[in-house]
Amino acid sequence: MYNSKITGLGYFVPENVVTNDDLAKIMDTNDEWIQERTGIKERRHVVKGTDTTTTMGVKAARIAIERAGIDKDDIDFIVFATLSPDYYFPGPGVLVQRDLGIKTVGALDVRNQCSGFIYALSVADQYIKSGMYKNVLVIGSELHSHGLDMTTRGRGVSVIFGDGAGAAVLSREEDNSKGVLSTHLHSEGQHAEELSLIAPGMGKRWVTDIIEDDDPNDESYFPYMNGQFVFKNAVVRFSEVIMEGLKTNGLTPEDIDMLVPHQANLRISQFIQKKFKLSDDQVYNNIMKYGNTTAASIPIALTEAWEKGKVKEGDLLVLAAFGSGFTWGSVIIKW
Repeated sequence: MYNSKITGLGYFVPENVVTNDDLAKIMDTNDEWIQERTGIKERRHVVKGTDTTTTMGVKAARIAIERAGIDKDDIDFIVFATLSPDYYFPGPGVLVQRDLGIKTVGALDVRNQCSGFIYALSVADQYIKSGMYKNVLVIGSELHSHGLDMTTRGRGVSVIFGDGAGAAVLSREEDNSKGVLSTHLHSEGQHAEELSLIAPGMGKRWVTDIIEDDDPNDESYFPYMNGQFVFKNAVVRFSEVIMEGLKTNGLTPEDIDMLVPHQANLRISQFIQKKFKLSDDQVYNNIMKYGNTTAASIPIALTEAWEKGKVKEGDLLVLAAFGSGFTWGSVIIKW
């Protein structure tokens, strides 16, 4: 039995910075209102005609592969997590394989929204632990800005999300005391519509209906979130799945060196930090700069933390996420 170990990390965010004051010019909102509720000061938006979900993922992947010290042809498998693919089908996994010029390895797309990177890491980890693959490329990338309702009607959601991508290379590790110790995944589909984007979807309307009876007031083409309900569920599930991971490995919150939570809302992260009695140096947040980048948020934050020297060899690292589905999960890593 092998362990998997993160050997390379990378991230990419668009250059275009959109501040809260910028949003206040196009909708009825303000910097104070946004920061008070989310902690977000600014986010990045792709300029139309430049990057896509795939190209951002490719840019992050190139950095991760180089830092892993391997060649692109050493990649045995690709797992791509996103809710905002370039095409309805095929998914971006094969587009990454094409754009990176990787040999004809398998490519898997993961659709678990904010928990996407956690689910993708878990899949990659199991492939490596089984001995099937040696190096797996895991990407989380999102292009939200082109699909948001950038009006006052949609401000409750549109001020939260940003664009970006993060990537990790998981490689075989023969020392079972290092690397990914365990992953923990859950779902609760009864609340699926509380955080959702209903259309486009085959269960919504036939294509002919869209063409013949398009309704400009149809909000199902924009993300919907029952904010308070999601928040209440998030703080409970975050706590549960972090403790599940710690207990599985005979650990306690006092053993955590670094918690990297999904960057959904700074208030959620602060709640969890307080509950587990962690210091500011034990929790990494960057939602202030990038907003919620969904499947990309954890790999972006993890890469930044590592680049700043906040994640060191021998550290106990906890990754945790909660999001649409509802889905949630955690990963326990000995760095």
